[in-house]
Amino acid sequence: MANRRNGAIYTGVTSDLHARVWKHKLGTFKGFTDDYGCKGLVWFEPHLGMTEAIAREKQIKKWRRAWKLELIEAANPVWADLAADWYDGPSMPSFRDGAAEPGMTEKE
Repeated sequence: MANRRNGAIYTGVTSDLHARVWKHKLGTFKGFTDDYGCKGLVWFEPHLGMTEAIAREKQIKKWRRAWKLELIEAANPVWADLAADWYDGPSMPSFRDGAAEPGMTEKE
C-alpha cells in the first residue's frame, strides 16, 4: 500500500486481499497506513500459504527502501492503484501522484 509515488509505503500480509485493501481505503486500520494515507495498492504477491506469505513479508520489511521501490516499479512503473476498479458503490479517494498517470498493478 502507498500514499503516492515514492511516498510512504506499507508492507503487510493477509488471507483476503480484496477485503484488506477495502479496509485500508476506508481508513479502518488506525496507525501507519491511516496516519500516512496509504490507500493505493501498488504491488502484491500471491502465496500458496500463510507461512510462506509471512516469511516473505518479514524479508521485504528488512529490505532497504530502494529495493522496495525497485520491486514496485518493475511491475507497476506508474504506481497505479491496482485495486482502483475492484469496488462498486461510494466513490473511493483517488490515488494519483500529480505527474503519474494511472495504469497498472499492485502491492506494498
